[in-house]
Amino acid sequence: MCVRAALLVVAVLGFGVGCGTAESTEPAAVAGGRIITKTVTAPAETPTPTAEAPATPKAVVPKPAAVTKRVVEYGVIPFKKKTVTDSELPKGERSVRTPGVNGTRKLTYEVTYVGGKQTAKKLVKQEVAKPPRSQVTVVGTKVEEESSSGCDPNYSGCVPIASDVDCSGGSGNGPEYVAGPVNVIGSDIYRLDADNDGIGCE
Repeated sequence: MCVRAALLVVAVLGFGVGCGTAESTEPAAVAGGRIITKTVTAPAETPTPTAEAPATPKAVVPKPAAVTKRVVEYGVIPFKKKTVTDSELPKGERSVRTPGVNGTRKLTYEVTYVGGKQTAKKLVKQEVAKPPRSQVTVVGTKVEEESSSGCDPNYSGCVPIASDVDCSGGSGNGPEYVAGPVNVIGSDIYRLDADNDGIGCE
């Protein structure tokens, strides 16, 4: 009777152990009406290795292309200055005979751009688009000779230098007189040439 009860208990205990557990209890022996059990440990399940996700490739950013263009610029060519002498002008007198004008230079460059920004600039050609014109200044060198003879240099012959000179035999009141004819070679300061033909006291 005791043996049957023990077997029944073992059967019930054995039926109660669920499947898939890591540990199970099995009857080992029956001694003196007691059930001796032992624990059996199932081997741990080895986890299935998961495949690593492939790395996402980085997007490749294309480099901007270099663009070369021809650019034309214009520069100023300053005019030069020169001075000449003129023996017909009184000494020390200056005047501009020809005004100066600046010229124009045409410059052609090759300009390189990368991504819209200038990276290089090279001069490939230059030419004179408009030549400059030099400025010419005239300086007089004529020296007025003073008459040492007491004769006025505005007339040929010898017309005396005085506050006033009249033609001899005329209606003038002097104080000096001259017998004509005399040639007017400068300014008729004494008004000896009444008809303005270049000859006074005719």
